[in-house]
Amino acid sequence: MTDQNEAELSGVPRKRKVAHQSTTLGNHKLHPSTMMMGYGFDPALSEGSLKPPIFLTSTYVFESAADGKRFFEGITGVRPGGAEGLVYSRFNGPNQEILEDRLALWEDAEDALVFSSGMSAIATTFLALVRPGDVIVHSAPLYAATETLIARILGRLGVTFLDFPAGATQAEIEEVMRRAAANGRIAAIYLESPANPTNALVDVEAVRDARAAVLGGGDELPPIIIDNTFLGPIWAQPLRQGADLVIYSLTKYVGGHSDLVAGSVLGSKAAILPVRMTRNTIGTITDPHTAWMLLRSLETLELRMDRAGTNAKLVCEYLRDHPKVERVGYLGFLEPGSRQHDIYTRHCHGAGSTFSVIVRGGEAEAFRLLDHLKLVKLAVSLGGTESLASHPAAMTHLSVAPARKAEFGITDNLVRVSIGVERPDDLIADFDQALAAV
Repeated sequence: MTDQNEAELSGVPRKRKVAHQSTTLGNHKLHPSTMMMGYGFDPALSEGSLKPPIFLTSTYVFESAADGKRFFEGITGVRPGGAEGLVYSRFNGPNQEILEDRLALWEDAEDALVFSSGMSAIATTFLALVRPGDVIVHSAPLYAATETLIARILGRLGVTFLDFPAGATQAEIEEVMRRAAANGRIAAIYLESPANPTNALVDVEAVRDARAAVLGGGDELPPIIIDNTFLGPIWAQPLRQGADLVIYSLTKYVGGHSDLVAGSVLGSKAAILPVRMTRNTIGTITDPHTAWMLLRSLETLELRMDRAGTNAKLVCEYLRDHPKVERVGYLGFLEPGSRQHDIYTRHCHGAGSTFSVIVRGGEAEAFRLLDHLKLVKLAVSLGGTESLASHPAAMTHLSVAPARKAEFGITDNLVRVSIGVERPDDLIADFDQALAAV
C-alpha cells in the first residue's frame, strides 16, 4: 500500500512539515535560540533541503475530497482544533506555519499568528473582539497609528475608549476600569510597554489584578493585549505577567534588517482562536517570502539584540553626561526605588536598545542633532542592524493632538534613537560631532 493510500484510509493528511518536535534532549530543555535553526521543519519532506524552501503558491492540492472537507471544517471553525492541512494562502502555508511555531517558542506560548504588518496584527485583533458600543481600555501614550485606529476608525463603529498613563498604579487602573464598565462592555485592555516614544513602562501585573478586582474572575473577561515590540522577546515576556495576547511588529527586532514589514500575535489557543478566524476572513496573513526572511532573521535574533543592547548602554552613558543633553529616557537609568524601576525589575530582562534623548532647547536643537548625524540614519522605525534616529513629535506622532503630546512628554526636544550593531565607539563619535553642532 502506498503512503498516499494509507493517508486516505486513515484520514490523516500527509505532513508538509513537522509541526511539533521535541524541545528537550533527555532532561535538558533546549533554548529557543538553538531551536531557531530547525524547529518545525523536516528536510526529508523537502528534497533534503537544509532550509525551508519558499512556497510561492496560492493554493494546495488535497489528496482526497474528504481531506478538503475536513481542512475547511477546521479553517472555518465548524470543527474545533484548526486546520489539519494546507488549504489556501489566505489561511495558511508552510513558511507561515513554521514561522509561527518558532515565534511561539520564545515566550512559551501555545499558539502564534503572523500578519502582513504590525498594524494589521493590531487591527485584526481588535476586529475579532469589538462590537458596536464596546469600550476599549488602554495605556497611554500609544503608537500614533494605534491611537488613530482606536479613536477614529473603531470610533466610527461606536467603540469608545478610556486610558490611563503608562505608569499608573493598580488603584488608578481600577478607577479607569470602573468608569469604562459603566459605559459599556469592555472588549479589550490594550497596553504598550515600553510606551512609544517615552519608554514609560506599564505594570502588567497591576493591570491583571485590577481586571480581577473590577470585573471578577469569569470566563468572559476582556483579554489583556500588549504590544511588546520595544523589548521582546529577549528583554520581556509579558505572558508571564498575565497578558493574554502579545503583539509584535516583526518589522523591528525580529526582522532586524529593515527590509521587510510584518507582525504577529502570540497567546493561548483559546485567546488566539477569534483572531485566527478573523485573519482567515480578511486575509491579513504575511506572504511566504516575508515569512521565509523572518525565519532567516530568527536564527540571529538573540545575537543581534544582545549586541544592540550592549551598544545602547555605552552610548547612553556617554549621552547622559553631555552638557547639551537634558535627559536620556533609557530604562537602564531608572531611579532605584521609583515605581518605574520596580516595574522594570519585575517585568524586564534588559533595558533594550531604543531610548529617547531630550536635548537642551526645542525643535531647532533637536533638528540640528538629527541633521548632523552621519552614521546614525535619520529614519523612523527601530530594531534594525543599523542605528536610527527620528523626531516623534514631528514625524511618527505628528497626528497626535498637541495637548495630548504635552501630557505624555512627547516634546519638541525629544529625539528617539534605536541603536544597532555597529561599533559603539564609532556611534559615540558620531553623536559627539553632531552634538557639537547643536
